[in-house]
Amino acid sequence: MFSYVSPEQRVPSDHPLRAIRVLVDEVLGAMSPEFDGLYASIGRPSVPPERLLRAQLLQIFYSIRSERLLMEQLDYNILFRWFVGMDMDEPVWTPTVFTKNRDRLLNQEIARSFFRQVLARAASLMSDEHFTVDGTLIEAWAGQKSFQRKDGGSDGDGRNFHGQSRKNDTHASTTDPEARLYRKGNAMEARLAYVGHLLIDNRQGLIVDAMATQADGFAERDAALQMLQAQDHARPRRRTLGADKSYDTVDFVAGVRACGAIPHVTQNLKRAGGSAIDGRTTRHPGYAQSQARRPRVEPAFGWLKTIAGLRKVKLRGLANVDALFIMASAAFNLLRLPKLLRAAA
Repeated sequence: MFSYVSPEQRVPSDHPLRAIRVLVDEVLGAMSPEFDGLYASIGRPSVPPERLLRAQLLQIFYSIRSERLLMEQLDYNILFRWFVGMDMDEPVWTPTVFTKNRDRLLNQEIARSFFRQVLARAASLMSDEHFTVDGTLIEAWAGQKSFQRKDGGSDGDGRNFHGQSRKNDTHASTTDPEARLYRKGNAMEARLAYVGHLLIDNRQGLIVDAMATQADGFAERDAALQMLQAQDHARPRRRTLGADKSYDTVDFVAGVRACGAIPHVTQNLKRAGGSAIDGRTTRHPGYAQSQARRPRVEPAFGWLKTIAGLRKVKLRGLANVDALFIMASAAFNLLRLPKLLRAAA
């Protein structure tokens, strides 16, 4: 079928992807020197990393559950072709080609660089003094039956493990060895999982930093300190860090203060020894303000786990999960930026 109407003309002028595409064009243009080293100089032409990133964003925005369905949509969806930058008669990649090139080219460094470029365009909107941190469980792409003994012993077929002692010290998943058996609370079941961490600003609720780690009892607090230390400390004013009561430990509170920030952590009065936060912190109005703004992290987690599909990640290995979590966090910021920038103009 021949048509005189281009994809650019078919996409409505007020479509939400138009404003997002402008931002993506700016970000990818700034990353062009990094992409130059990713192109192969010999062999068959490589899939452009820019197109891989655009297609990855579409998969996140539209909750497309597999690469096969993404390629199907890219084949006949004019909007998708326009966003990726493909001509109407240009053949799409096979799912295997897309997946192999994505895994080879879009690593943690590229995802982190993309996130930083997006964040730079939101710098004028965000607070650089008041933050909130939290973590969430990301279920691994591995089943309970894959959690087998490391010494090669037998636990049966893995269907019935009641009464058995299954620990990360003695067991590991044969499907995803880097996943850890973990549960967020005493009344919850243990699952093979990773933990995703977010640092958000208290003004707009935008994601300032994101990372995924292996799941253990110290992961959330260790990641929070790591993300806080990564922030620019050039400004003389002291910063605040809000968090829920699971962060109310002596070591974490001391670590936040060592970073030059004030820990506005919810008091855990039932903890043995009492809360590590006393009246010297809670008496100030800023503490109550941080606690009131702390729930702003929940919409980000909700979007990442439902729309971006990170409730149960479909990749294996910490490096892949971390790269996807960072890309999804950048997509969350991209989705909100156009409206925020228009309001600030």
